[in-house]
Amino acid sequence: MRGPRTRRGRLPLALAAVVAVTLFTATVPLLRGWFDLRVYYGAVNSWVHHGGRIYDYRVPGTTYGFTYPPFAAVGMLPLALVGLRTAIVLTLLLNLAALALVVHLLTDGGWRRLGWYGGVLGACVLALFEPLRDTLSFGQVNVLLLALVLVDGWLLRTGRERWAGVGIGLAAAVKLTPAVFIGMLLLARRPRAAAVATGVTAAATALAFLVAPGASRFYWTEALWDTSRIGRLDYVSNQSVQGILARLGSTDRAGWALAVLLVLGVWAWRVRRASAVGDWPAAFALTGLTACLVSPITWVHHLVWLLPSFAVLVRAGRLRAAGVLYAVLCTSVVWLWFDGASGIAGFLGSNAYTWVTLGLLLWLPVGHFPAGRRPATRSPTATAHAPSTAATETAPVPGQSEPASGTAVVATGAASGRDFGTGRKASSEPTGST
Repeated sequence: MRGPRTRRGRLPLALAAVVAVTLFTATVPLLRGWFDLRVYYGAVNSWVHHGGRIYDYRVPGTTYGFTYPPFAAVGMLPLALVGLRTAIVLTLLLNLAALALVVHLLTDGGWRRLGWYGGVLGACVLALFEPLRDTLSFGQVNVLLLALVLVDGWLLRTGRERWAGVGIGLAAAVKLTPAVFIGMLLLARRPRAAAVATGVTAAATALAFLVAPGASRFYWTEALWDTSRIGRLDYVSNQSVQGILARLGSTDRAGWALAVLLVLGVWAWRVRRASAVGDWPAAFALTGLTACLVSPITWVHHLVWLLPSFAVLVRAGRLRAAGVLYAVLCTSVVWLWFDGASGIAGFLGSNAYTWVTLGLLLWLPVGHFPAGRRPATRSPTATAHAPSTAATETAPVPGQSEPASGTAVVATGAASGRDFGTGRKASSEPTGST
């Protein structure tokens, strides 16, 4: 039992960690100046107050403008009611609230067992995660969308399937990439949830068409197909399969399509294996990885979708692998090749985050559950039965104890004793409103 002296000794350590992380994030990475939020804010204000068209707006002095579906602009209409500074504060608070929900869902509430010391250290480690740093500094929406999708995962694992699909549907209406989770629901034989998600996306899109018919027609017929509106495919921040090919100088769409089909094939196989044993955390994590890989452009801040994978790694007892991969994603290493990615070192280093994503897609553990927590699978006819041991991709780790470090639990989104699946040379170049 720790005495008062030990508890007092933790306070200076926690303060030192906070100061170190604050100094690092304020000086080492180049802060993004809320650039994407300024895109959202400017486009909505131009539309509401000046009669401008949503997709014609450009941030002064740049070529960057609004690139999301029209429903995203409709959802951002409250920005027109406040000043930019107020919008920044509100966006930051909303993102932090969404992050808290994400951590709660990924740890199944286990963060409460860490105490103040573990919570502070865990928050510091999360703050070092480059995709999360960029999401907050750009004023991006990625964490909000991740929270919406993970709520659906919680509904599915707790038997509240009546509303499952609403979060995925809303996320897909705001941004196209989360639509891949609808495919996951179909692979997992949850047609009702897939239908709900599709219906919500369609309804949100129809609402946007009623509110902004001109913008909707322009987006779905022109803007959607113009990737130049978003940014350069070969820009080092693009950590997708397309980014790798573009930095190799390949412009062959057939080659990219073949690579995407291969990734989708691996994803479909692994999601089916995960759903067969009721491993919803792994199914959602694998789908987030796949969304990042197959999207034509996956900026570094989009990689917050990798957070569920770290929760799965820690749940499976792969703490060393989780720590190493997480550390790579904290380093900003890809920016060392901002000026070019020639040679073997450039090929490996400039695509480092994509290699992490591919590795997780291929080797993320599936079917690991705490002792006594293995869920029963459910057939399409809702008949419960015990899963076959042969159906698990990897055998559970016998005698695996819980992580001793509270920091590791929060930093990687670890599951608690209750399983989530039961029942640089930094660049100031903006990545666009993507």
